[in-house]
Amino acid sequence: MTKERPIAVGLGELLWDMLPKGKQLGGAPFNFARHCGQLGLEAFPVSRVGNDELGRETLSLLEDWGVDTSHVSRDPIHDTGTVQVSLNHEGKPSYEIREGVAWDYLSMSEDFEVLASRVNAVAFGSLAQRNACSRSAIQGFLDCMRPDALKLFDVNLRQIYYTTEILENSLKRANILKLSDEELPVLGKLFSLSGSVQDQLAGLMKLFNLKLVAYTRGPEGSLLMDDSGVDDHPGIPIPGKDTIGAGDSFSATLCVGLLSGLSLSQLNDNTNKVATYVCSQSGATPNFPSELMDSISI
Repeated sequence: MTKERPIAVGLGELLWDMLPKGKQLGGAPFNFARHCGQLGLEAFPVSRVGNDELGRETLSLLEDWGVDTSHVSRDPIHDTGTVQVSLNHEGKPSYEIREGVAWDYLSMSEDFEVLASRVNAVAFGSLAQRNACSRSAIQGFLDCMRPDALKLFDVNLRQIYYTTEILENSLKRANILKLSDEELPVLGKLFSLSGSVQDQLAGLMKLFNLKLVAYTRGPEGSLLMDDSGVDDHPGIPIPGKDTIGAGDSFSATLCVGLLSGLSLSQLNDNTNKVATYVCSQSGATPNFPSELMDSISI
């Protein structure tokens, strides 16, 4: 009998990144789902696109890639989301995010509830919760999940599109937190954290009863913390192309490793290898080569 693959969901925005060299399909939750699929999970993006040319192109491309689109709904009124992306000399992106688009109107359905009850891992962020409609759907999905499922909150702060209430409600529903060295000071201020980086991460773990916190530092690696201790990875130097999608590949590799029962040190090594590879390629979701897959313990 064939063993069923764990199910992963990227919950939230699905959009087109309008890059200097042309447009690419993206959105952190979609990137997460795409990477999880490459790493062997049954993966679904849960989102919404417009009934427009970009929406049709989105669904056609996903089908070409073999991505299941059964939980990507069509919006008859609002356009497919787009983001103007610019890159600095280090390949680090900045974003101008269009408002009032299809994924802002993601809504809970009976199909979503059924999927939520089956999911082993989900990744969600703050951006897709900027609108009350999508926020209600995302929180409803999380509330329908099993208590033992992985719920990874990737803070992913973007411009003005977050509030203390959104962050707090997300952290209360999550059991894994991923945040960057640029985002920790924001959360530290909002939740009155003090002390060293590790002190503040431990404070977040205790305050929100988290199983694991992943703290990323770009090319300087990452720190993972759970009840068993801390693992600090120095990072892997590369001649990077751009960092788009690297954090999402980190999240996907982390969840896949957790479902496989890997140690903190192996998790940290795997996530950095995969994120480094993504940084070395153009685009958010490059195909993983066999040598990369063979080098990580999943």
